[in-house]
Amino acid sequence: MPDDKSVSLVNLGKLSVPADTLIKKVSAAAVGGIFEPWHIKRVAKAKAEASLIKAKTKIEVTDLHRRAMHRFVEEEANRQENMECITRKAIPQLQDGSDPNKIEDDWVTNFFDKSRIVSDSEMQELWASVLAGEANLPGTYSKRTVNFLADLDKKDAEMFTALCSFGWFVGRFTPLIFDFTASIYNHKGINFGSLTHLDSIGLIQFSNLAGFSRLSLPKELRVSYYGIPLTLTMENEDQNSLDIGMVLLTQVGRELATVCKAPSVDGFFDYVKEKWKQYLPENKNANQPTEWTG
Repeated sequence: MPDDKSVSLVNLGKLSVPADTLIKKVSAAAVGGIFEPWHIKRVAKAKAEASLIKAKTKIEVTDLHRRAMHRFVEEEANRQENMECITRKAIPQLQDGSDPNKIEDDWVTNFFDKSRIVSDSEMQELWASVLAGEANLPGTYSKRTVNFLADLDKKDAEMFTALCSFGWFVGRFTPLIFDFTASIYNHKGINFGSLTHLDSIGLIQFSNLAGFSRLSLPKELRVSYYGIPLTLTMENEDQNSLDIGMVLLTQVGRELATVCKAPSVDGFFDYVKEKWKQYLPENKNANQPTEWTG
C-alpha cells in the first residue's frame, strides 16, 4: 500500500545470530507473522477481509459489523506494530554470546501480551531493555516484574529513574537517600511524597524513621558510584555495619533498576563521601582491598 509506512522486521537487513534467534523465538511464541513478506496493516486487513467474506455466508454484514471490524483491524495493526517496534529496539542490546532460544515460551507470550498496547517510544525502550536482558540471560526478569511493568505509567517510571540516579553499588545496587529534605534530592523530584508513592506501588521499601544498614561487612570494602570507586575502612575486622539511608529496592525494583538507564547526579559522589567520611582511610597509599560482593 502506498501510504503504509510501517516497516516489518524482515527489512532489518543482515542480522547477527542472537538477533535472528530472538526474532524467530518471538515470532513463534507471540508476535507471529514477522517473516511474512507483507507490512503490518496489509496483513491485518487481508485477514479482516477474509473474515468478512466468511461472515457474509452466514449473515448479512451490517454497517455495525463493518465498523466493528474496522476498529478491530486498526487495533490489531497498532498492537502488532508496537510488538515489532519493541523487538526492533531490543536487537541492538543483544550480546554476541546470548541465546534467546533459551527464553521460556510462556515468558515470551506473557511479555508481548502485556507490552502490545505500549505505544509511547520511551516506554517501549524500557520494554525493549527487559526483552534484551532476558534474551542475554534467561531468568533475569520474572513474570511478576513484567506484569508490574504493564501497570507502570510513564510518570512513575520517570520518578523511579530519578531515584536510581542516586544508586551506589554497596555489594548490590542501592539508592542512597539519607535526607529526603536535602536539595540534592529535591532538585530531582525525590522527596517524602515521591518516596512514599514508590513504596506504595511496590518498587521500594521506605523507612524514614529507622533507616537501613548493610550488615556483616569486612574491615575494608570498595563501593562505587557510576564506576567511581570509594574505599571504606571500617572499625572492626569483620561484622561491621554501614548506614545506607532510608530506601531499599524490592525484588521488582532491583530488576527494573537494571534497565532504567538513570543518569548520574552532579555532586552526589562528594555528598555521600561526606556522609561516610568517618570510614575514609587516612593512609591513601594503603593496599587496595578486594571488592566486597556479599
